[in-house]
Amino acid sequence: MTEDLFSYLRGIDYPGRGIVIGRTPCGKRMRIGYFIMGRSLNSRNRVFVTDGDGIRTQAFDPSKMEDPSLIIYAPVRVFRDQTIVTNGDQTDTIYQALEEGKTFEDALFTRTFEPDGPNYTPRISALVKGSSYRMSILKSDEGNPASTLRQFFDYSEEQPGFGRIIHTYAHNGSPIPSFRGEPVRWEMVHEPFDQFSQHLWEALNPDNKVSLFTRQITIETGETETKIFNRNEEEK
Repeated sequence: MTEDLFSYLRGIDYPGRGIVIGRTPCGKRMRIGYFIMGRSLNSRNRVFVTDGDGIRTQAFDPSKMEDPSLIIYAPVRVFRDQTIVTNGDQTDTIYQALEEGKTFEDALFTRTFEPDGPNYTPRISALVKGSSYRMSILKSDEGNPASTLRQFFDYSEEQPGFGRIIHTYAHNGSPIPSFRGEPVRWEMVHEPFDQFSQHLWEALNPDNKVSLFTRQITIETGETETKIFNRNEEEK
């Protein structure tokens, strides 16, 4: 089944954190999106800032930061011609593994879901190279903290005009249920990168969205364009 990305996201009030990857209809570019949402004041007190070729999260108001352990990290880093996108500090684990000649999968077999019971938030990750990418989710087995499910998805030579989205939560709840199944396939319409980014931002639930990063990569040259949206800065 193929979804309209923006309609799909509008139908979920709390997908948590999410990774969006797709290839433009012309086939020449890849688009990446990473968003964070928050229910608590601590989670909402964040912005994305650039950090070299990637980004990191930081407190919008440092005086209100409570526990930085699971909310301050580098979601995006670039290793040579590969872009790493994750929802936690496993970005660094993957980067280090690539430096050592290991694989995306090698890195993630050393990690598990977040220690935030009873939700046990999944760790979602992606690695983009050219027109191909891999995705992963590390999650508890139906809330069992003793069991980790490690799922990997390999999308070689993505078809022009299509992509995938994976996010941490299926929907809101208490505890919040983890994402289930394969990353959702979506179709990309013909629209400029800026417009795609704006539509993605607008599709996120206005009560819970915090920040969005988007990047467009020209496959042949590696040239990039980047956009960052921060709700806290919009509301100043």
